[in-house]
Amino acid sequence: MLVTLSATHGAEGFCGSSLQVGWYESGLAGALPDGVAVLQVHAINPHGFAWLRRVTEDNVDLNRNFVDHDKPYPENPGYEELHEALCPREWNDAVIAETWKVLLAYGEKHGPAALQEAITGGQYRHPDGLFYGGSAPTWSRETLLGIVQRALPAARHVAVIDYHTGLGPRGHGERITVHRPGSPGLARAQDWYAGDVTSPHLGNSVSAPLQGVNLSGIEAALPRAAVTAIALEYGTIPTEQVKLALRADNWLHVHGDPASAKGRAIKRQIREAFYQDADDWKEAVWDRAVETLRLALAGLTES
Repeated sequence: MLVTLSATHGAEGFCGSSLQVGWYESGLAGALPDGVAVLQVHAINPHGFAWLRRVTEDNVDLNRNFVDHDKPYPENPGYEELHEALCPREWNDAVIAETWKVLLAYGEKHGPAALQEAITGGQYRHPDGLFYGGSAPTWSRETLLGIVQRALPAARHVAVIDYHTGLGPRGHGERITVHRPGSPGLARAQDWYAGDVTSPHLGNSVSAPLQGVNLSGIEAALPRAAVTAIALEYGTIPTEQVKLALRADNWLHVHGDPASAKGRAIKRQIREAFYQDADDWKEAVWDRAVETLRLALAGLTES
C-alpha cells in the first residue's frame, strides 16, 4: 500500500492537496505496479485547512499529538523558558523586536539547534501556546488511525508520504524519516530513496527531533506491516519568517480579531509561509513529488 497524507498541518494542505489531486489528473495514479494499492488521506486537519491555521480546532499541533496520553508527557524546559516571549499578550513591532532579543539570547547561549528544538519540538503544558501536543487524542488523530486500521489490515508493506511545507530551502523537498537509527524502517528508507533521506535523530535534517508525530503513530498502529514512512517537507520563505507568522497567528486567535485588518494581514503571512503562488516553486514541488512517489512504488514492488 502507498499512503499519502495532506493537511496534517492545515495551512500546508494547499500544497499536499494539489499533489494528491495532480497525481490523479496527470494519469500517473493509473500506472500502479501489480500488487500495489493506493490510499490518499485528504485534508486530515480540515479545520486548520479551512481557517488558514497550522493547528486543529483545539489549537493542537496534530504532528505532536501521537503520544501516549495515559503516560506522563514529554518535558520541554526550553519551551517553558521561552513561552512568554513566543506568545506575548500584545503584537506590534516593539513587542516583536523585544521578544526577538529573548529568542536570540537563548540561541546564543544554547545554540541554534537547541533553540529550534525548544520552540518546535512539542510542548504539553500551554494549551494556548505554540506546537501544543494536546491533552487527549484529537478528532483528526482518531480519524486517521481509524482509516489506517480499516484500510490496511492485510497490508504487508506500507509506504507513507506526508506532505508538508514551511521548512528548509525554498522549493526543495526534503525527505525526512522519523524511523529510529538502526531500525529496519530507516534502512529501507535509505535504500528506497538512494540515501536522499534525512533524520532528526541523526542530526542531518532541517527538522528538530519531535514528540508525538503521526508517522510513528501510523507505524505503531500497523504492527504486522513493514512501514517505510517519510515527510516530504518543502521550503517556502526563510524559517524565521515562518516562525514569526506562526507566532502572529497564535496571538491572533488567542488575543486578536481574525476579521480585523490586522487579522487579515496575518492570514496573508500564514498563506505565504506555507504556500508559494509562483510557477517555479510549483514546478519544483511537483517534480520532487513525482520522483518520490515513483521511488516509493519501486521500493514497495521490490520488498
